[in-house]
Order: sequence, then structure tokens, then C-alpha cells
Amino acid sequence: MRRRPGIGGLQTAAAARDQYRALGENVAKLRTDLMKEQLATFRSQLEEFARKHKNDIRKNPSFRSQFHEMCAKVGVDPLASNKGFWAELLGIGVQIVEICLATRPLNGGLIDLQELCKLLRQKRKHDREAVSEDDCLRAISKLKTLGSGFEVISAGKKKLVRSVPTELNKDHNQILELAQAQGYVTVDEVERRLSWTHGRAIDALDTLLEEGLAMIDDGHRDGKRCYWFPCVSSISSFGADN
Repeated sequence: MRRRPGIGGLQTAAAARDQYRALGENVAKLRTDLMKEQLATFRSQLEEFARKHKNDIRKNPSFRSQFHEMCAKVGVDPLASNKGFWAELLGIGVQIVEICLATRPLNGGLIDLQELCKLLRQKRKHDREAVSEDDCLRAISKLKTLGSGFEVISAGKKKLVRSVPTELNKDHNQILELAQAQGYVTVDEVERRLSWTHGRAIDALDTLLEEGLAMIDDGHRDGKRCYWFPCVSSISSFGADN
């Protein structure tokens, strides 16, 4: 008959387990500290690389895109700060906010992505060719994570940047898509092209009007009321010198 371990044996076994656990925790901590040290070193080297190649990063969208991917892999976010070297190099989020605020009285907080990029290039005159749509999308994505209300939505073939918390439904998007042809629509056109009832067309257009996304023009040559949508029309001349 096998003898069961006594109290002393149990205490010895428990002590051994505690020692193994402590040893494992120490090894894990050493590995974590080493990884943090290596990552900090790499981040420092990455910033030095950016300083040496900042002209290429600014002027070459393809090179900049690869640089962003490299930053993402090590947890460096060039657009996360509004001050310091990274912001000076790539930070365009603040300028996007300024443009959206300046144009909001005209477009109600909804602007064509291409138009936004064009205005951004005009604002950054010293570096006009450096801003790509990819840069804008990255910055807007960052703004969205900060709870700013910024978002990119699709309306037909266009991408629109929304800077106000307006909820657009399918009817609103269809009208915006229809307006892309000439910048405006009429009630008759909406009814005919979308096969809608008069009430449905008026309801959707009134909502867009109330949200500041449309403007009324009663002086059209055919006498019909036109609903203009600056978000799908060019407004590049507005705020170009801001």
C-alpha cells in the first residue's frame, strides 16, 4: 500500500509550484520588457528615417502609403497627434476640419471627397501635389475614431465626406446620386426618374433642405423650383485662400 504524502511533502510541492510560477512570470516580464525596448528603438529609427526622407514622404503618395503601412505594423500613428514632428510631417486632420467648417454654410456638412482634396491642396500651397485621396481617407478615419462625427459615405459613383451627424436614408442617397448629373434636381425630375409619388419626393427633398444639404433656386429659366446640392457641385473657389 502506497503511503500518501505528508503535510511536509505537500508544502514542498506547493513551494516548488510557486517557484516555477514566479520563474515563468519573470521570464515573461523579461521578454515583454525586451520587446518594448526593441519597439521603442525601432520607432526611434522610423522617425529618423522619416526625417531623412520627409520630402519623398510629402511629395510621393505611393511612397507615403508604404510608409503608413510600415508605421501601422509597429503601432506608430502619424495622424494621432496635432503637435510635434509627425503632425508637422503628415498631419492634415486639422486642416480637413477647418475646410469642412468653412464650407458648411454652403453644403450643409456634406462635401465631395475629390473636392475636399482639391481644397486641401490649395490650402497647402507649398505642398500642393502631396495630398492624395488615400491621405484624406486615413485622416477622416482617424477623426471618426475620435468621435468627431466625420464619415465617408457613397452616393452613386461619388464618395462624400459628412462632418455633421445627419442620417441619410436610401431615398436621400438616390436624390444625391441623381443630382450629380447637373448639380440640382426638380420635383418633377425626381418623380419621373425614380418613379416616386409626389409626396415621397417632397418629403425627401424637404429633409435635405432642412439639414442644410440643399438650396432652393426659384429663378430657373423654365420656372420650376430647383434644389441645388453643393456637395455634388464644385465649390473650389470657396475658402481657397483660407
